[in-house]
Amino acid sequence: MPNLIEPKLISGNANMPLAEAVAKRMSMHRGINVGLVDARVERFNDGEIFVEVYENVRGEDMFIIQPTSNPANDNLMELLVISDALRRSSADRITAVIPYFGYARQDRRSKARTPITAKLVANMLVEAGIERILTLDLHATQIQGFFDIPVDNLYASPVFALDAMHHFKGQMDEVMVVSPDVGGVARARDLAQRIGAPLSIVDKRRGKPGEVAEMTVIGDVKDRVCLIVDDIVDTAGTLCKAAEVLMEHGAKEVHSYITHGVLSGPAIERIGNSVMKHLVITDTIEPTDAVKACEQIRIVPTAPMFAQAILNTWNGTSVSSLFDHKTLQPIYENMYTGS
Repeated sequence: MPNLIEPKLISGNANMPLAEAVAKRMSMHRGINVGLVDARVERFNDGEIFVEVYENVRGEDMFIIQPTSNPANDNLMELLVISDALRRSSADRITAVIPYFGYARQDRRSKARTPITAKLVANMLVEAGIERILTLDLHATQIQGFFDIPVDNLYASPVFALDAMHHFKGQMDEVMVVSPDVGGVARARDLAQRIGAPLSIVDKRRGKPGEVAEMTVIGDVKDRVCLIVDDIVDTAGTLCKAAEVLMEHGAKEVHSYITHGVLSGPAIERIGNSVMKHLVITDTIEPTDAVKACEQIRIVPTAPMFAQAILNTWNGTSVSSLFDHKTLQPIYENMYTGS
């Protein structure tokens, strides 16, 4: 039986605009005002994080919206402390909505005497009292197995499919989806199948960590509108190099669809000077002013999807229904009516 208690949202400081957008979307769905729980999440002078919840949350179904993006350690600690505060305040269930799951790239031991930090983070989240995880495009899907609690991993590809079918309407027969490396083929193939496009791969070989020595294009991209698909863009070096290689192989245009825009260091400058026409990212990480000002970068909202996923979790209905772009189309209202 569905819980009769209304879902309640609380947010840390990592991405307040996204949390507010999710609350607004849920208000539209529910027909009642769904706001963020009144709380303060702040730091003492020595950097310690302090949380105080001003509303009664006893017996409530709580959803903490907090990506663990830069500064990853501060945002992760905020999430843990908020969860502990809710647990000690007798919340009925605590779900962590983590749009961007930090430390996900440390999902295995790549060398001797290195940690598996993603597993450590999973243990910390569970120990803090979190009973369910809702996230988007985990860097490695096996991270779900690090948890002994339910983990719902949403996908950006249905939203990207809607966006691509809208923005490339009339030239879909020219579109080719490109994976920037062999490891990302499954993600790229998923989008390719959704939009009915062929698939190509850029095979990269590194000379040393952080440096790409050689890139080879597998597949014919001549006169194609290439869409590079990946989950994370950090310094954008590999992405911009892949775009150059595709253009050198005769591509007509190069665009990129990347879920999480980490965009650290020289990333914005590289993208601004690159041959890419557009980089499409989501707002799982709060965009900086520099990101917003970059003409090549376009941001797709995730609030409609997260709002529906939270309602489905609260109702006890299917979250996997959101894996289908046809399900998401009405949720995104008039954004892609031309698709």
